[in-house]
Amino acid sequence: MNVRRVVTGHDDRGKAVVVSDEQIEPITVSVAPGSEFVSLWGSDEPQTYPDSGENPAPKQWFPPLAGFRFVIFTVPPEGPAELPEDMEAAVAEMDARLPGMVATLDMDDLGMHTSDTTDFVVVLAGELVLELDEGAEVMLRPGDTVIQSGTRHRWRNPGSVQAVAAGAMVGAHRNNE
Repeated sequence: MNVRRVVTGHDDRGKAVVVSDEQIEPITVSVAPGSEFVSLWGSDEPQTYPDSGENPAPKQWFPPLAGFRFVIFTVPPEGPAELPEDMEAAVAEMDARLPGMVATLDMDDLGMHTSDTTDFVVVLAGELVLELDEGAEVMLRPGDTVIQSGTRHRWRNPGSVQAVAAGAMVGAHRNNE
């Protein structure tokens, strides 16, 4: 996937300027063949302006409380996936390339995951099925949006072409009462 990121910031006089215009390489992991994850922007704390426009370089894939992320992800069409032979190494690779993602996964139900975030997702291309607990499913097409409220879920692509979605994630409190 080709993703161009244009970033604005402020010069030393406080005037708006373009500080970066670049292609962002997707992250791939062998445990999710055909999927791509593009981390566009994020911070582990609220932003302060004016700023230099530099990415605050978050430490984890999912944001902590008061943090945020802006991402694009792809989901390949369903079908037989060639999973890596060395699953332990593949999980370690995922943890290194997408820090914190493994901790959100339900290892007994592949693809299901839960994060302490509110996610704002829009489907850009293809079709996605949002699967929730107990088999609840929603079919999503380009332009459809989802507000994901810290729920356990997985994404599936029942179509014949790569599905692409953009999302913003905001760290949230989980009430465990």
